[in-house]
Amino acid sequence: MNPRPRLRAGCAGWSIGTPQRGLFDEGASLLARYASRFDMVEVNSSFYRPHRRETWQRWAASVPAHFRFSAKLPRSISHEAGLRGAGPALDRFLSEAGGLGGKLGALLLQLPPGLAFDPRGAATFFRMLRRRTDVPVACEPRHASWFEPRAADLLQRHDITRVGADPARLPAAASPDPAGTGWTYCRWHGSPRMYYSRYADEALHALARDLARDARIRTPAWCILDNTAHGHAIDDAARLQDLVALEADVPRSR
Repeated sequence: MNPRPRLRAGCAGWSIGTPQRGLFDEGASLLARYASRFDMVEVNSSFYRPHRRETWQRWAASVPAHFRFSAKLPRSISHEAGLRGAGPALDRFLSEAGGLGGKLGALLLQLPPGLAFDPRGAATFFRMLRRRTDVPVACEPRHASWFEPRAADLLQRHDITRVGADPARLPAAASPDPAGTGWTYCRWHGSPRMYYSRYADEALHALARDLARDARIRTPAWCILDNTAHGHAIDDAARLQDLVALEADVPRSR
């Protein structure tokens, strides 16, 4: 029999509010405590500022062997350079985040809403990226042109999955890449108010069913809760984790 696919649920960052502390075991650091419950985290701070390689190494050393990080590419690449002439910045980032070693499970590229799909520029960037790393990559485009067939074909050609986002700027953005790269990556930011709203249980149930379904036909399936402004991400991710375990008939990672 094939091994059961991995389904991972986690948060954008590892901040833990006082009301959520009971969901976790003790730990030598906040990250270690977070990792007592969840088996993955998305590092968003790398979007805003660089971290020394030693910092990434310290993070990797503080979590169990099965834990995985998703590292967000810097805005200097996605927003300031618009994917053009980004070689030096990409080299620096990959060298730094490489401190995670085998615990670097994914790279996240979030594109600005105003960045339209440029076939030549995008192809150049993704070829450059793939020459440097074979780490799974998820792309969260936010301009309508990225949801046309030619953009989907380019992403698939370079083995890059498209993020399924909530709330979605347009209907196609709600679902992960339909063509599939063998990987589902969802980012739920809070709805109706992004970053602030808590998700209703019905929405989390539906999400759990979708993740379990995707895991039957592609592996792995990851979901990040990014509604962190009022601390709801922890509660929602923990609930999603339990619901996914029920849907997939697998134990929680704790």
